[in-house]
Amino acid sequence: MNIYVSNLSYNVVDEDLRGFFEEYGEVSSARVIADKFTGRSRGFGFVEMPNDEEAHKAIAELDKGVVEGRAITVTEAKPREERSNGGARRAFAGSGRGRY
Repeated sequence: MNIYVSNLSYNVVDEDLRGFFEEYGEVSSARVIADKFTGRSRGFGFVEMPNDEEAHKAIAELDKGVVEGRAITVTEAKPREERSNGGARRAFAGSGRGRY
């Protein structure tokens, strides 16, 4: 099961995130998402646990828990939605007119 963890302290790294969940069972992966330009944590991450029962227990126990002074939110991750670039194309429509 893929688990979404939000409101993480910017000091939490992948190994910390893994450690929070390993108490509840096997963790396939744990990743804190970083800004692609600065490399700084964006304050959320994902944990993959192969055993759904263990994952549900981890979610129940860790949701609203406090880590480094911040109440984290832990939920089952939702599938990522496809994003359209239609808005980006419209924003640049007519860019040859020199209005910038």
